[in-house]
Amino acid sequence: MQIAQLQVSNTHLPSQARVVPLIASLCNRPSRLESLPPPKTQLSKMLIKESHVDVPTKADGKEGSMRIFLFHPSIPGYPNAKFPGVCVFSEIYQVTGPVARFARQIAGQGYIVAAPSSYHDFAGPEPLAYDVPGTDKGNAWKVEKTLESYDEDSRRTVDYLLTLPTCTGKVGSTGMCLGGHLAVRASLDKRIASCVAYFATDIHSRTLGPHAAKNTSPTPPEGSTHTLDLFPTLAHAEVAMIFGVKDTHVPPEGRDLIRAKLREAGVTTSFYEFAWAQHAFIRDELSKGRYDPAITKVCFEILLELFGRTLKLDLGPQEGVGEVEH
Repeated sequence: MQIAQLQVSNTHLPSQARVVPLIASLCNRPSRLESLPPPKTQLSKMLIKESHVDVPTKADGKEGSMRIFLFHPSIPGYPNAKFPGVCVFSEIYQVTGPVARFARQIAGQGYIVAAPSSYHDFAGPEPLAYDVPGTDKGNAWKVEKTLESYDEDSRRTVDYLLTLPTCTGKVGSTGMCLGGHLAVRASLDKRIASCVAYFATDIHSRTLGPHAAKNTSPTPPEGSTHTLDLFPTLAHAEVAMIFGVKDTHVPPEGRDLIRAKLREAGVTTSFYEFAWAQHAFIRDELSKGRYDPAITKVCFEILLELFGRTLKLDLGPQEGVGEVEH
């Protein structure tokens, strides 16, 4: 095989006197890309406007008001932009710094976030401290507050989101600890399309609100209105349940009971258990050393996938789905 060789004679090269001006002219010439006109419209950054609103409540025959903290996405130059809504339910400490940061993260992805103050029956909207007195108050109020009051709170929160002209009308729910339970319970409302619950407490034990004793039986008590026994009402929604295997608040048998009852009720569910995660692993402040940023990031991607698919897309009505091939 012969290889062609290119030979260049020095006599054919341009002289230095001609090369230097040529290179200079090429360097000064604008590229085709640089010469293109700038785009007529550029999408601005997603900003967040924070506010709050007080809505009336009257559960249990008591008139009062509940503060809802709002985290609204804003794109400068697009005043008519519309976004789905997300209800964020807090831990037993109400809307603390970590809960507000979580809400801002969601809002920054293009969702109107509404975070209600759950303990308006007993106190103002101010957060409780992450200390022993704050924990004792939160745990006491959690079981003193009635299920009727919890349910009214979630209804009022969804009601308010749907009054906003900037809301598309699609709503999801999420929360952690007590708020994880409330996010699931709120999803009994058919206006909520999907739910992401972080280490939801008191579902497996039927211990939210006033109760006589812990009950982890798979058989529901007669006339029960506990969340675990209302799972068939969740059939319209898609649910993601997230737990840490090391969670001492929801033991393995409790997680197994929740999973079994969701499956029995025919709820579309993704169930995640992270091997080394503990309770409150997404709380980035005073979490007793349990904060796990790596797993928190993974879980946020789970949230974005579910909300993006169920709240941002318009899939239309579901038609027949064929069986999965073996």
